[in-house]
Amino acid sequence: MITQTSKKPDIQLRKGQIVKGKWHRHHYHVVKKLGSGAIGSVYLCVHENKQVALKISKQSASVSSEVNVLKSFQAVQGYHLGPSLIDVDDYQAHNGFTYSFYVMEYISGESLHDFMRRNGHEWLVSLLIKFANDLHVLHQQGYVFGDLKIENLIVSRKPVQLRWVDVGGTTLQGRAIKEYTEFYDRAYWQCGSRKADPGYDLFALAMVILRVYYPNGFTKGTNPKKTLQQKINQAVTIEPLRKLLLMLINNSITEAEQIKDYLLNYFIHQKSKRDKRRQHQKAKSSHEALYPFLEIGSILTIGGACYLYVTFFM
Repeated sequence: MITQTSKKPDIQLRKGQIVKGKWHRHHYHVVKKLGSGAIGSVYLCVHENKQVALKISKQSASVSSEVNVLKSFQAVQGYHLGPSLIDVDDYQAHNGFTYSFYVMEYISGESLHDFMRRNGHEWLVSLLIKFANDLHVLHQQGYVFGDLKIENLIVSRKPVQLRWVDVGGTTLQGRAIKEYTEFYDRAYWQCGSRKADPGYDLFALAMVILRVYYPNGFTKGTNPKKTLQQKINQAVTIEPLRKLLLMLINNSITEAEQIKDYLLNYFIHQKSKRDKRRQHQKAKSSHEALYPFLEIGSILTIGGACYLYVTFFM
């Protein structure tokens, strides 16, 4: 007999398994496991011929917390700060225990690493402009993403943009960050505290960008901040991006909106330069296209003058 004091084991769903909600009675057909973390595991499922992501955990309080975060995101009009929440329910497993789960939008896309390999680092600027704006809106709602890392991000296909897919580390500002990954953690690099404030996310974002350049990461050494500066200067060749990263690790930028404005100005400046080059090339091409006709005109004019001279004076 299973009692309330019995230790609940972790749950692993298998491919082809059907998860039936205890209260809403919806059925979810498990396709594959997408990932797992401290709170639970996420699975790709099919419900009514539509792909969804299902997160299940033995920690019902943590599931409720994440659901509340997703609900608060949905309350922000005009923004998609995270996956859309679809369903919340319990699952009565064969072992007799009840597990909490929630179902959210499945965001189709590819990892930031794969996207950069196919398209080049120049895409980072445009991806970061929209993402920085989303971060700013999140911070305005009183939250910090917390566990911001490359594994929790995906580049969606339609539209092409950088989105987060796991809100497990999201924390109210002012509290202590409890779910984090060392490489992206401000305190680990001795660049600040583990207090939930916008600057914590901004530092983590700098580390996300660095992870694009250093897929295997690197150690912090005896002087962590100096190590970061050296790694940035060695690898990041896009000048505005290099300057941005240095500002982020030095806490010179305190709001995500500053990142958006900084990169947007660079993007506009680059576009203006490209437009001017195109106009110059177009004008040059037009002149070169007319050149043969000008030559013919010149020849005909000279020929005409010669004809008149011969006719009247010889």
